[in-house]
Amino acid sequence: MNPSSKLPTNHQTVKAQVHEIDKLAQKLLELEQQLNSNIPTTLWISDLHGEGDRFKSILRGRFGMLYQTCREALPATFSSEKIQYLTKIIRKKQYIHDELIRMDMQDVILCLVEVLKYKMTNISNSANEIFLPEFRDTINRLLSGLPVPDPIFEEPIISNRLISHLSHTIRQVLLDRIQVLGDVFDRGPQPDKIIRILSSNAYKHMVDYVFGNHDILWMGAASGNPSLIAEALRITSRYDHFDFLNRLRFDFSLLAEFAEHTYPVELATGNFKAKTDKGRSMEKALAIIQFKLEEQTIREYPQYDMESRLWLDRLAKMLETGNVEGLNDTHFPTIDLNNPGKLSKEEQQIMDDLVKQFTTNVRLKRLLHFFFTVGKTYHIQNNFLNIHALVPSTSKGQFEEFLGRKGKILLTFIQETIERVGKNYLANKIQARQDQALFFYLWCGPKSPFFGKHAMKTFERYFLTDKKTHTERSLFWKDNMQTATFKKLMQDEFGVQRVIFGHTPVNYKKGIAMASDDGIAINVDGGFAAAYYNRGHSLVHTPHQLYGIILPTPDEIKEAEKKLESAPLDIELIDEFRQPMKIRDTIVGKKLEQERNEIMSRLRECAKHDAFHSYQT
Repeated sequence: MNPSSKLPTNHQTVKAQVHEIDKLAQKLLELEQQLNSNIPTTLWISDLHGEGDRFKSILRGRFGMLYQTCREALPATFSSEKIQYLTKIIRKKQYIHDELIRMDMQDVILCLVEVLKYKMTNISNSANEIFLPEFRDTINRLLSGLPVPDPIFEEPIISNRLISHLSHTIRQVLLDRIQVLGDVFDRGPQPDKIIRILSSNAYKHMVDYVFGNHDILWMGAASGNPSLIAEALRITSRYDHFDFLNRLRFDFSLLAEFAEHTYPVELATGNFKAKTDKGRSMEKALAIIQFKLEEQTIREYPQYDMESRLWLDRLAKMLETGNVEGLNDTHFPTIDLNNPGKLSKEEQQIMDDLVKQFTTNVRLKRLLHFFFTVGKTYHIQNNFLNIHALVPSTSKGQFEEFLGRKGKILLTFIQETIERVGKNYLANKIQARQDQALFFYLWCGPKSPFFGKHAMKTFERYFLTDKKTHTERSLFWKDNMQTATFKKLMQDEFGVQRVIFGHTPVNYKKGIAMASDDGIAINVDGGFAAAYYNRGHSLVHTPHQLYGIILPTPDEIKEAEKKLESAPLDIELIDEFRQPMKIRDTIVGKKLEQERNEIMSRLRECAKHDAFHSYQT
């Protein structure tokens, strides 16, 4: 055989090897660029509880992040007045002449370019996606330091349009990630509006979500858990949010007719909160149905250790003996004194109807698709662990065991169960009974990572006059997270530096800080909903700072709008960084560095081959 006949094959082999080297080199350079990029600017918000309009309003204003971004992007010599002036221009998207500031249009344009250039170091969007087309080429040249046509600075009408485009773009890229720490549902009237915002094309690519106990309630209800259906509707009735049910096209006429006939408002004397007669009757009817259904689950799953919640036998005994001094309500026509946990015929018919509606409602399914496909029991971003409430722990500062699992393994088990239920729900498949029951425990069980109290005292709060019985004692998370030992345990278990959580409102008016002194534990919940303090917290992490924002109340926002001013924001500085934080400084960065090192080793191995050197020559 002629030796020269082998050359084409060898040539092709070497050519393929060189092509592989080019691919590896390209990937290596991409990784290096990513590692040297600033970390994404991230916003945390928690416990929105149905306050859709308020969330939309504050989100539109970007939670006060505009000022901080300009401050980080521009020289330290810029005064606060100049920064405020530039933020006003960006908000209004037009040039504003100010005799005191004395910045002409060219000065403003160059400052806005610097702000945009700063933000472009830590976003992954391409310029074609971010910039509006009319000034795309001009903005790209300004960012690259290339000359632009004279009219850009000399013709006011053109300059002002460029300022408008730059301002629009800056507002688009202010925020890179949104971390929601759960509890969109209940108390407020518009949970559906919040979910539509978070899952919209404008935001879905930047949202990370961890479940809250109120989300778990609605997810479990949608899976077909009867007691959670009754509970979700009871809370909705308690706040008279019937418009929400109507938007989802629920037909609750059978329930309403039964409630108003069986529990007339004049006989609903317990501690019911609904303002309307219909709401009050429905709240009581659903409470009784809920207690009956809960007791069935508690008896069926003794491993939940929730026997203290079995109140109906005790209630029946009180009613039978006439020993009702401790009750504020004695009208319980559907309680069978011989079998108090049994649903009446009408109650059973109502629940059969509601279970069918909840499991098949397409509008609810569209909303919950977001939770079941995006949501997590916990989420790690940069060097932070994000959870809704807690990781179950003991009085001795160790992880609490539930169903034979604890710590990270417990949360992973719960996540796997939720994912399984979600797949069945979205595919209209039958659920496993024990999976549905677990959602009940996750909603209100003492060892649930979403709840964190020794009991949910709904019965006592409704019907017992002794207020001492109403207390829902918090368990050990709060105290443990104030100890260095437990915080170190959390850091080691999840491989993080900080733990971010919500669930329990913090009233900063009483001098309580969001963060622990060392900045490891951060509580992002200042009572966003009107049912709490009507204020709320958010947390912002930029490449230069980590700081909390105490949000304005709706009244403070309205007052500021009257004065044509920005609503006041109180800032809690948690940490500052001498150099801007890079991706390489995060947990993700460590994984990327490992991948980069592996590629580098492969490249060096390829470079040793004689065939490669021959091809190069």
